[in-house]
Amino acid sequence: MTVHTTKKTFDPYAILRGRDLIKLLARSVPFEQAVRILEDDVACDIIKIGTLVRNRERFVKRRQRLIGPKGSTLKALELLTSCYVMVQGNTVSALGPYSGLKEVRKVVLDTMKNIHPIYNIKTLMIKRELASDPELRTQSWERFLPNFRHKSLSKRKQPKKKKVKKEYTPFPPPQPESKIDKELATGEFFLRESEKRRQKLNEIKAKQAEALSKRQEQRQKDFIPPKEKPAVKKSKPATAENKIDIQALKEKVKKAKSKKLGAPPVNLERSSAKDGKRKKVKS
Repeated sequence: MTVHTTKKTFDPYAILRGRDLIKLLARSVPFEQAVRILEDDVACDIIKIGTLVRNRERFVKRRQRLIGPKGSTLKALELLTSCYVMVQGNTVSALGPYSGLKEVRKVVLDTMKNIHPIYNIKTLMIKRELASDPELRTQSWERFLPNFRHKSLSKRKQPKKKKVKKEYTPFPPPQPESKIDKELATGEFFLRESEKRRQKLNEIKAKQAEALSKRQEQRQKDFIPPKEKPAVKKSKPATAENKIDIQALKEKVKKAKSKKLGAPPVNLERSSAKDGKRKKVKS
């Protein structure tokens, strides 16, 4: 698409505004809003956000955070900045006064840097209230604005086993000793072949004898009887609590002997009196 002037053009800057109009229409901005770019106090800004976040999933989440639930965050931003904001694909198109566009760009870039837009919206609301007061217009607003601190994220988990780095030395490590060097150090190098063979045989026999003794010990383990527990329990020493009171026991036995076993004794005098009464009643 091309933009060119006609004979009726009286504003030379209109050619740039025509270019911006085509850009906005290409970014899916409605025609009713895009035409406002031809007004004098209205400008546009197309913010590229596609390259600010590498991870695609993270980018989608942050872009959705800028829009908010049912577009509430975007609507609040539009009301505070008096700009029309359109999020489409990898760009954010903004249309409105220059002061509002500056704030929109700041909010969008901060959101992509993982700073929630609600913080910037809160700051804009406070600034709007302060601007309405004529006394505070000329003063500094820093004491009124909120200072949001970044949350300190948890440190990276340290490994259990840390490898300690050795100090750097320009000299190479010492060369390991060869088989001949070891033989020279022990004196085996100067022995005859027959003596070397004898030494090797002795070493093999010693190893075999050690292995044989271990094997025999392992076999004998099955024939060793287990330790039996003692059948008779050890008598506990008599304590003050365990001692029997013999005197009290004797008294108990005497009382038991005095009592007669069976039914209690019958009183004959009482029984005869009761029988006489019964006879009188019958007569």
